[in-house]
Amino acid sequence: MEELIKRKRFAEIDLSDPFFDSLKEDYGSFSEWFRRKANEEAYVLDVDGKIHAFLYLKKETGPVEDVIPPLPDGIRLKIGTMKINPHGTRLGERFIKKAFDYAINQGISELYVTVFPKHVALIDLFKRYGFIEHGKKVSPDGVEKVFVKSFKHLTGNILLDYPIINAKGAGKYLLAIWPKYHTRLFPDSILTNESYDMIEDVSHTNSIHKMYICSMDVSPLKRGDILVIYRTKDDKGPAWYRSVATSICVVEELKSKYDFRDVNEFVDYCKTYSVFTEDELRNWYNNPRRKRVFVIKMTYNVALRKRLTMKRLVEEVGLDSKGYWGFRCLTDNQFDLIRLLGDVNEGIIVN
Repeated sequence: MEELIKRKRFAEIDLSDPFFDSLKEDYGSFSEWFRRKANEEAYVLDVDGKIHAFLYLKKETGPVEDVIPPLPDGIRLKIGTMKINPHGTRLGERFIKKAFDYAINQGISELYVTVFPKHVALIDLFKRYGFIEHGKKVSPDGVEKVFVKSFKHLTGNILLDYPIINAKGAGKYLLAIWPKYHTRLFPDSILTNESYDMIEDVSHTNSIHKMYICSMDVSPLKRGDILVIYRTKDDKGPAWYRSVATSICVVEELKSKYDFRDVNEFVDYCKTYSVFTEDELRNWYNNPRRKRVFVIKMTYNVALRKRLTMKRLVEEVGLDSKGYWGFRCLTDNQFDLIRLLGDVNEGIIVN
């Protein structure tokens, strides 16, 4: 079944759900705090009436003086509470992405979170996407570690800097995907040319990492290159109006079928983030007619808030209508026009 993250008022969330037991154990005043938040909202994932994940975000202005050392005066997003039941790595990524999307849409460039040291998996998740240990917070409940993530202090590492895209010196390409796969791989890149609220959740496939498998020659790609995802036309009209640029991704790794020892290694590498079933993946590898198979592992950084049709890509961005639309190089100027016309938040791409 499709699992949706929903924004709910605390008053609408069942505090007696066993999901909250560990939080009540960690924080003696958790129940009282929860009730005080009755009219505020949190993100909740529930399946069959049971809560599996919870995320509370709070915009803060000023210094943060209850941590050691204090955080200086500024505007931050505090990840006030984040708990995820074991559900595979993608659910953790999904909530991290939710926090990042929220911060970017609010114009906030720094996030912080406090975590008890015993929550090793959660700490590893935060560190994987660029949270740096800052200090500690001491309270009657114990000593927590404090982690800070800044969108301004870039390291040059794709994951540590995520979702910020470093466009300087990177190759830029347009990469096409068929509609039936696009919906599964990029569910929040909804097909409309109007602006929309990026923080609304659409599907459980909304992970940070994606696998794109094709037989096109994409061999020029290298780590750090930028991909503009282009959804090809559906059966509702001509490509001129129905094919659209929807999203921007960054290449993590490019592999050929011949980089794998056998089909099992290929399947193990692809299955977590691919739209294909295991049988479909085996067919990709074993099909003798497919002499050339490439796998692009990429991060899904941002959905265009305004989709660009093929018409606009030709007439306003300057792409050659007669060129090959499966995979094509973009100039720096063409990419800049796409992000401008696509209403991409200016803070997410740096040159």
